[in-house]
Amino acid sequence: MGKTIAEKILSAKSGQDARANEIVVADLDFVMGQDGTSPLAIQAFEEMQGDGPFDPRRVAMVIDHSAPSPLEGVSRLHAKMRDFARRYGIILYDIGEGVCHQLLPEKGHVGPGSLVIGADSHTCTYGAINAFATGVGSTDLAAGIISGKMWFKVPETIKFVINGRLPKGVYSKDLILYLIGDVTADGATYMAAEYTGEAIKTLSVEARFTISNMAIEMGAKVGLMEADEKTMEWVRKHTDRTFEPVEADPDAAYAAVKEYDVSELEPQVAKPHTVDNVVPVSQVAGTPVQQGVIGTCTNGRLEDLRVAASILEGRKIHPNFRLIVAPASRQVMLDAIREGVLQTLIEAGAAVVTPGCGPCVGTHNGIPSDGESVISTANRNFKGRMGNNKAFIYLGSPATVAASAITGIITDPREFLK
Repeated sequence: MGKTIAEKILSAKSGQDARANEIVVADLDFVMGQDGTSPLAIQAFEEMQGDGPFDPRRVAMVIDHSAPSPLEGVSRLHAKMRDFARRYGIILYDIGEGVCHQLLPEKGHVGPGSLVIGADSHTCTYGAINAFATGVGSTDLAAGIISGKMWFKVPETIKFVINGRLPKGVYSKDLILYLIGDVTADGATYMAAEYTGEAIKTLSVEARFTISNMAIEMGAKVGLMEADEKTMEWVRKHTDRTFEPVEADPDAAYAAVKEYDVSELEPQVAKPHTVDNVVPVSQVAGTPVQQGVIGTCTNGRLEDLRVAASILEGRKIHPNFRLIVAPASRQVMLDAIREGVLQTLIEAGAAVVTPGCGPCVGTHNGIPSDGESVISTANRNFKGRMGNNKAFIYLGSPATVAASAITGIITDPREFLK
């Protein structure tokens, strides 16, 4: 019997014939923590009496969730991370560098066939470039920093075959919201999601990151894709390291195979307060919204900002609406400046903030008021997610957010596409 992508990567990294539901101990290629989880990992590292990381070149800490620091207590935690990084020579991405899940692929730390853990649930993002990447807790992160190893239960895999092509005005965010609405928030718990089919192949690598990023929102441990030529070209652009792509065997065993044709798919919106509460935009069009967010590890890449700018060009944001734009990294911000994308967004009335996670997780940079509704490109809309449990969060694509910013109500972006 053949193997899935997940089984193959965990077999290679553990030296075992790994099959679904077995336990393996595997060698890690990269380990990451962010400022919401790294301080606890440092504490656990000290309690474990670690004498150093297994390889400083393969450990990174990223200050992105509260960057720049909004509070004195947060500043102390950031100082703790900086001190730890200096002491042990690990990689530190400080304020302004960007979101961890943009930086690890962008800086060439991960690639096809990699095994990666990160103390953040959206570490599954890197599955878009064929890496088995998954989130862990701070204690597991500390153990991984010390040993370079981690135990895994090999996940069963659900295969998603996405046929057809996304229509104009419908994006990868709409696709993954649609899949989550169908599978539900716990429909793939502790499984690997494998995404394939014509619709996936036609997407850019940036768009694929959006899909893998939200695998966790259906409960999945990883969101994997095969490495095609687009993938390899993207990886070569970001690093000169050599990676070995991994593909599923034709006779691999899957827990389920789900097929879709997305040729007629509409823009999708997730309604408060769960990510799987998904409807076509037509069902919520006209809902008043007071704030929008374009950014995060889900949709803060250059392609996303371009889409928003194409809709907002020559237009103004509604006077009763606030639009916050958070580029995913410093590099994305620089590229968007060079192309004039940020100028277009700012001229329309957007507020551009430091690359980071603040608006998404509700630490700073845009906490909504009581009773306000937000339309966001983020990956979660739980009550209190953006820092106020009396607010309401809708999720949509950058195009949907941009269109809604013009009208002040949730709007089908196809009305504004040239």
